[in-house]
Amino acid sequence: MASEFSFDIVAKVDEMEAKNAIDQAQRELANRYDFKGSKASVELEKLEVKMVADDEFRMDQLRDIVESKLIRRGIDLKMVERGKVEESGQMTVKQTLTLKSGLSSDEAKALNKLFKENKALKVNTQIQGDAIRVSSKSKDDLQKAMTWVKAQDLPYVPDFTNYR
Repeated sequence: MASEFSFDIVAKVDEMEAKNAIDQAQRELANRYDFKGSKASVELEKLEVKMVADDEFRMDQLRDIVESKLIRRGIDLKMVERGKVEESGQMTVKQTLTLKSGLSSDEAKALNKLFKENKALKVNTQIQGDAIRVSSKSKDDLQKAMTWVKAQDLPYVPDFTNYR
């Protein structure tokens, strides 16, 4: 039996679910009557969703379609960072939605500080790149730490991986 148990806290987006959501948004865009004959398009490149529409009104509708598809595929909007709506050539506007991946060093430090302030949890934490390793001698303490992290109001959706 292991002397210490651990898990990692990360913030990531499932790329396949994002791809499926964008595919569904493209299909809905092709079938919607109010977008017939428009220059509207949606594309996913790595973790960036690039949207083009005729005007800001259609951009709002297009963003609504994309965000609703992301939510249906289980991607929380906390993990989506909106770019500015910019004027583009050919009488169109464009916007980029960036899907967050990994914890920034500031976010990791803030969560680490929250763990240190909570004396009720008997766990050790350490920052490892874009993840936080949480370890303890008791599996029960780790489960309490998981429920505590889920209850926190964080600017991202925590995901737990690498259980040991």
